[in-house]
Amino acid sequence: MKNEQNISRRKFLKAIGIGGAVTVAALTGCKNKKAEEISDEYVNQVEPLKGKMTYREDQKTHKKISLLGYGMMRLPTVKEKQGDEEKDVIDQETVNRLVDYAIEHGVNYFDTSPAYCQGMSERSTGDALHKYPRESYFVATKLSNFNETQWTREESIKMYNNSFHELQVDYIDYYLLHAIGGGGLENFNGRYVDNGMLDFLMEERNKGKIRHLGFSFHGDKEMFDFLMSKHDVYQWDFVQIQLNYLDWDYAGQGNTDARYLYDELQKRNIPAVIMEPLLGGRLAKVPQFITREMKKMAPERSVASWAFRYAGSPDGVLTVLSGMTYMEHLKDNLLSFCPLEPVTDKEKEFLYEMARKIVGVETIPCNDCNYCMPCPYGVNIPAIFVHYNKFKNEGILPNDVQSEDFESNKRKYLISLDRTVPRERQASHCIGCGQCEPHCPQNIRIHRELQRIDEFVEKLKQNTLDDLGA
Repeated sequence: MKNEQNISRRKFLKAIGIGGAVTVAALTGCKNKKAEEISDEYVNQVEPLKGKMTYREDQKTHKKISLLGYGMMRLPTVKEKQGDEEKDVIDQETVNRLVDYAIEHGVNYFDTSPAYCQGMSERSTGDALHKYPRESYFVATKLSNFNETQWTREESIKMYNNSFHELQVDYIDYYLLHAIGGGGLENFNGRYVDNGMLDFLMEERNKGKIRHLGFSFHGDKEMFDFLMSKHDVYQWDFVQIQLNYLDWDYAGQGNTDARYLYDELQKRNIPAVIMEPLLGGRLAKVPQFITREMKKMAPERSVASWAFRYAGSPDGVLTVLSGMTYMEHLKDNLLSFCPLEPVTDKEKEFLYEMARKIVGVETIPCNDCNYCMPCPYGVNIPAIFVHYNKFKNEGILPNDVQSEDFESNKRKYLISLDRTVPRERQASHCIGCGQCEPHCPQNIRIHRELQRIDEFVEKLKQNTLDDLGA
C-alpha cells in the first residue's frame, strides 16, 4: 500500500510541476464507495424536474449561480490494471455522466482543488466541462499550498498556473486560499503574505484572470476576526464556510460556530459558499432514533434533504456544495433545490433539537474528508472512524457487556471491521506520529482516538471489556 501511495504522490508532483516533499494529507479525496452506501430511501426515488433550479444572484457580476454546487472532491473511482497492480483511478465516464445530468438540471457551479483525488480532480473536472460554452458554468479552485516546500512564490505560482491548464480555462471564476485557519496567523502569512502571493492574486483579479477571490475557513474565532479585519485591504469577494444545523451552535473544539461565521459575513455583505452541509455524510447517517423523528416529521423527505434545505435557506448563501459520488445522491440533492423550499421557523427549531441530541451521542466528528490521508504507516483513518460511528449511531456498539445483544453485536462489529478495513490498516498499526493531525479540519486528536478504538477492539477480542468504556 505504501508503494501505491508513493506512486500517486509522484504523479501529483509531476502534474503540478512541484519538486520536493508535499503534504500527503492533501492528496486524497476520491471515493471507491460501495453500493451498500446507497440508502433504502432512494429505492423509489422520483426524477427531479428540469428548469426548476433555485438560483442566487452574484452581487458582483449579477449572474445567476445555482444554489446547488457540485463539489469535485469525492469522485467515483474504478479499478485499473497498472503493471502487476490494480489501482483506483477516477471513473471519468461516470463523472461525465453525473456532470451532464447536473447541468441538464441547472447546476452551474463546480468546486475543485489541486489537492483533491490525488491531484487529479482538476483534470477530471476540466475534461467533464470543456465541451460546454465557457460562459455557461462557473468553476472554483484553490491555492492548496499546504506544505512549507510549496510556500515559495515560485512553487505557489506553478500550482496556480497549472490549475488553468488542468481545467482547460483562461480565467477562474472563484479562486480560494485553501483551508485558512489551521496553523493560525503564522501559517497564513507563510502561505500567502510573506511570499507576496496575496498581492499576486489581487493583481490577477484586477487583470480578470480571477473573477472572485476568497478563502475557505476552518479555525478559531480569533483567526476569522483577523481575516475579517483585513476585508478593506483584500476585498474578499466570497468566503467558504462550514455550515449545517449541527455546526450552527456545535462546531466543536478548534472550530468556530457557523452562526458566528455567517453573522460576520452578513455584517460585511460578503457572500457565503457553504461546504460540509452533510458533515462528510454524517448528517445523512444520523442515529436511528433521529431518522425516525425526521421521517415522522416529513415522511417524503430524505434525511440528507433536511441538511441541504437548512444550508440553502439563509440569505447571503450563494451556493451549497455537495460531493455527489452516485446518481442517487445527485438526484436527491436536485430534489432539494429544484426548487428550494426554505426551512420554516418550526423546522429550524426541530433541527436544532436534533442537533442537541446528535451531540449527546458522542461520535467521533470525522467528516470522511480524507485530509489526514494517506497515513505513512498505512492506517485507514477515516474508514476506522466511519465504521465506529456507524455502530454508535445505530445503537449497536458492543460497549455494554450486560446487554443481551452484546455477543451478537460484538461479532458484527469485529467481522464488519475486518471486512471494511484490512487488518494491516487498522488502528493497531498507528504509531502516534501525529503527521495526520495538523490537517484535520475538525481538529480531532486522531492518534488518541485510534488508540482508544484499538484498545476497545482488543478488549472485545480478549473478553475484557469490563475494564474499558466506549
